Amino acid sequence: MLTNPTLNKLNELRLTGMAKAYGEQEEMKDIEQLSFEQRFGLLVDREMTERQNRRLVSRLRAAKLRQNASLEDIDLRHQRGLDKHLLPQLGSCQWIKDHHNVLLTGPTGIGKSYIACALANSACRVGYKSLYQRLPRLFEELGIAKGDGRYSKILTNLSKTDLLVLDDFGLSKLTEEQCRDLLEVIEDRHGLKSTIVTSQLPVKNWHDVMQDPTLADAILDRLVHNAYKITLAGESMRKERKA
Repeated sequence: MLTNPTLNKLNELRLTGMAKAYGEQEEMKDIEQLSFEQRFGLLVDREMTERQNRRLVSRLRAAKLRQNASLEDIDLRHQRGLDKHLLPQLGSCQWIKDHHNVLLTGPTGIGKSYIACALANSACRVGYKSLYQRLPRLFEELGIAKGDGRYSKILTNLSKTDLLVLDDFGLSKLTEEQCRDLLEVIEDRHGLKSTIVTSQLPVKNWHDVMQDPTLADAILDRLVHNAYKITLAGESMRKERKA
């Protein structure tokens, strides 16, 4: 007789995991063989799992990942220079705890964005907040934000993100203003948060695509010295999928 009122109260308290588990227990045969502590423990475990899953869904939604990618789905048999030992190491997310960066370079279609999104996905799964941004689009947004008063707010939000993915660096030469914007983003995160940068250009050529050499020195000093560097090579994987 107490089943419906109890379920209603659990749902009103937003203990939906416990409510589901309680309803399931009522349908289980021989449930009376479990002690009160055992049954209650199962309810608490279910509630914790439900909350963890909801938080994960929320983090993944907020991350706005370009691709639904995971490290488990990366094909290490493909000859593109991937270190089969490094990826699982990065998958542990210790590098994020240590506030290190990852620099992913290689030709178009080789899988840089996928790997970046997979690393961000792993970060979300262990509790870190991630955010994916195409760098050209971010520069556009920052330019508009300077006019409508949102510039500082955007920089603050970026600075609070545990893992920031900056995709497609160096597609065109960065203006002095874009260099200043990028330095603001990187400076706020330096030694405090982690950043992934992907580019078709080798890291040694990044300096050349920034108009202001002084700003370029400052940006690269903050990005490169504590970064894992992954250099991919080979044919475009998009071509292979079409074949």
